[in-house]
Amino acid sequence: MSERKRVVEAVGAELESAGLRARILARDLDSHAEVALASEGAMPLASLVKVPIALAVLNRIEAGELAADEQVRVDPAATGTASPTGVARFRHPARIAIEDLLTLAVCFSDNTAADALLDLVPASDVQRDLDALGLQGIDVRHRLDALVSTPLESLDRSEAHLAYDLAQARPAYGDGHRIWQLDVSRANSGTARDLMGLLAELWRPERVDPRIAARLRDLMSGNVVRHRISPDLMSDSAQWSSKTGTLLHLRHEIGVVDHADGQSIAVVVLSESSNPASVQPAAEAALGAAARALHDLLR
Repeated sequence: MSERKRVVEAVGAELESAGLRARILARDLDSHAEVALASEGAMPLASLVKVPIALAVLNRIEAGELAADEQVRVDPAATGTASPTGVARFRHPARIAIEDLLTLAVCFSDNTAADALLDLVPASDVQRDLDALGLQGIDVRHRLDALVSTPLESLDRSEAHLAYDLAQARPAYGDGHRIWQLDVSRANSGTARDLMGLLAELWRPERVDPRIAARLRDLMSGNVVRHRISPDLMSDSAQWSSKTGTLLHLRHEIGVVDHADGQSIAVVVLSESSNPASVQPAAEAALGAAARALHDLLR
């Protein structure tokens, strides 16, 4: 058995013992060497969708259709989400520049800021931009406030496990899920391979404007959510730029490690947990270790 196959099988076994099923893809962005664990098939994106939304907005700023400093009014009545940070926590009307909404959406994973951007560039336009890049495996269909309208929000905290149990229930065949936000035929969804294609375009742009790619890389470098993959992939000589996505039992992260010697390794982690809990430090640690192991095979 080759060393690569042995490591991938060991990673899969460790994730399974942690109650996780994961699709992981790692790629050297220059040599294009890859290593993967069960990377095929679409999954709901949760907050990962904020990256293509930001790309579509930046495209229109570059084209002159939007102005980066244009002020958008956000009212408290429009901030009824459970986002722990950002505009959802505001109590008074605010006027926020479009470029600052991008910072809130990507760096702070602010659902309300992302929806304010979708008011300017609707999901259909975001989808057209993805299709133009050949990334048809990513589907953008709905606003982000839908992510806090699952059965979990209607249950008492003592009964939250029921929502996680329901989330884990899989359809007998094909698409479909009793929680529509987890149905890949209805929700924002994507494959690990197309998400990798998106990262490749941002770090080694061919069809994306290099200035837009640089701005989005900068936004992802400012991601404040760093409890999942970041502890295993960043160091004084390696910068990890990423976006996380979390919804019920889903725990995702996509990003790129830029090493001081010039090597850039992109990593896509899409996962679902069988543990009926919202706080799962052991699962987060297992995902970080898995990403590190596949990264090291390329490094």
